[in-house]
Amino acid sequence: MNHPGFFFAKPVTLSQVAEATGATLKDNSSAEVVVAAAGPIEAAPEGSLSFVENRRYVKHARDTAALAVLCAPEDADKFPARVHVLMHEQPYRAYALALGMLFPAALRPAPVTGETGVSPAATISETAKIERDVIVEAGAVIGTDAAIGAGSHVLAGAVIGTGVQIGRNTTIGAKAIVQCAFVGDNVIIHPGVAVGQDGFGFAMGAGGHLKVPQIGRVIIQDNVEIGANTTIDRGSNRDTVIGEGTKIDNLVQIGHNVVTGRHCVIVSMAGISGSATLGDYVVVAGQAGIVGHVTIGDGAQVGGGAGVHTNIKPGEKVMGYPSMDVRSWMKMNMLLKRMIAPGGRKGGDEA
Repeated sequence: MNHPGFFFAKPVTLSQVAEATGATLKDNSSAEVVVAAAGPIEAAPEGSLSFVENRRYVKHARDTAALAVLCAPEDADKFPARVHVLMHEQPYRAYALALGMLFPAALRPAPVTGETGVSPAATISETAKIERDVIVEAGAVIGTDAAIGAGSHVLAGAVIGTGVQIGRNTTIGAKAIVQCAFVGDNVIIHPGVAVGQDGFGFAMGAGGHLKVPQIGRVIIQDNVEIGANTTIDRGSNRDTVIGEGTKIDNLVQIGHNVVTGRHCVIVSMAGISGSATLGDYVVVAGQAGIVGHVTIGDGAQVGGGAGVHTNIKPGEKVMGYPSMDVRSWMKMNMLLKRMIAPGGRKGGDEA
């Protein structure tokens, strides 16, 4: 089947790309060249913009079909004359900005029904406040005293609970549920996300586990992105806070009272238990688990599958289960490999 895809480019000139990204044209005569597609350097369609940042892909410079390429200054002379070169110290970052120019519709979840304005098939409380240029698609529910800021999108089947406030230019994906939460500007919440349900709080005891009412909120600051089917519990007696610019992957669990700093990255299937605190620019890799009430310092990195049970110092990198400094983890694994290697001493053998 020949299908054109779901996103269609808005043609731009290379001078527009250079201005928006801070790139420098190798040859000023390229300024009015128009690109109307994008693709990887080794399989770029004709007339497209591509990029090279990873050194392994420089080998494709001579045979690429791309019309124009973003690359580091030291790679600018590796391309044939037919390829128009834009130089940038961070080509991939520049390419990301250029893609946003070419495909602006791909920057946030696409409308499901394609409706504009407020659909008559949405259910909206009479006391809800909706600013200008808001899209509310069919099947969405906006609760009592909720507020939706200008330019925001609430896609099909999404639910905005009582008293929830959504900032401006924010997108709530299809079937997402947001309750007991204040959401900032330019936030992206992908389909199936659940925000603000009660946290997992029980007073344990021999006579049974008594449910503890969860009376806090969720605060999601500006420029946060939350991946599909992620869950963020509301606080128990204080707030769960997701810091400005934080990016959360699909299928992440964030417990009650968790506080993340600014610009954290939390990757798929990670779990952060209640009352853990992450500093700014923390990275939590896939399938990592963080126990409750610990503090992860600014700039720390938690490796994939790690189990964190103690505080992590700022800038520290940890791996393993239980987690340890990455250098210690590497030394331990090298020692284990030597112990089980053919001819080596095996654990449990006689000397």
